[in-house]
Amino acid sequence: MQKQNTQQQQQPSMMVQPPNIITTKDQLYLTDMLSWNLLAMKKAHFFASQCQNQEVKNQLEQIGQMHNQHYQKILSHLQSQQPSSGAQLQ
Repeated sequence: MQKQNTQQQQQPSMMVQPPNIITTKDQLYLTDMLSWNLLAMKKAHFFASQCQNQEVKNQLEQIGQMHNQHYQKILSHLQSQQPSSGAQLQ
């Protein structure tokens, strides 16, 4: 019984809400996500412009639009989370 109580005390409590900070690691990951989506959007647009098959071209344009939407969503979420003091992510 005593061993069970010790194990329960050592378990960290579950976080109900994420902290209101962005760590350097978080910022680097978010930057990577933005870069990946921007690159995928540009590649899809480029390949669509090179494509002769209209069906494939349309699919590539849709893929580019999807990555653009992801990019915009991440960016708008980051902008809405910025503190009012004017601090910005770099």
